[in-house]
Amino acid sequence: MSCKPRKIAVIGVSGNGKTTLSRRLAKMLGVPHIELDALCHLPGWKEATNEDFRRDVLAAMDASDGWVIDGTYDRKLGNLVYERAHTIVWLDLPLPLVLSRLVRRALWDVVTQRDLFNGNRQTLRFAFFERDSLVAYAVKQHLLRRRLYPRKFASMKAIELVRLRSPREVRRWLRAQTAT
Repeated sequence: MSCKPRKIAVIGVSGNGKTTLSRRLAKMLGVPHIELDALCHLPGWKEATNEDFRRDVLAAMDASDGWVIDGTYDRKLGNLVYERAHTIVWLDLPLPLVLSRLVRRALWDVVTQRDLFNGNRQTLRFAFFERDSLVAYAVKQHLLRRRLYPRKFASMKAIELVRLRSPREVRRWLRAQTAT
């Protein structure tokens, strides 16, 4: 990579480290960090309408010449983010690692009741016991995205796709960004 990418989308299932990487990268590049979860999940765990969500995402992206955006809302946004990104970083870590991180984070969030976004807090029920719990969703999406993403991004020739499959690869890639 010859220059620092200025518009970067970080994608992957919950527990991969999207937000952590995105915050670090945005700080390093001096661009805003846009967290899609915070734009989608309104107070009381209500979801923004597709129209409002798309409008808010566009406004956040248009507010700056560069950004690092994290989250995967393909059903709601289609290719809206991908078409504007210079680089897509796909965090595709091994499922056992993702699940251990996700379980640890969800338990921490339940115990501490930290504000996730817009006053929303994690519940034990949502994290583990609902039909579409955070953990069940992560497993389902992990397998689905491994099948779909290679084909999807192969058709987007103008975009650089960086697929990182281990914490070591993530660290190396992040270090390389400081050198460019």
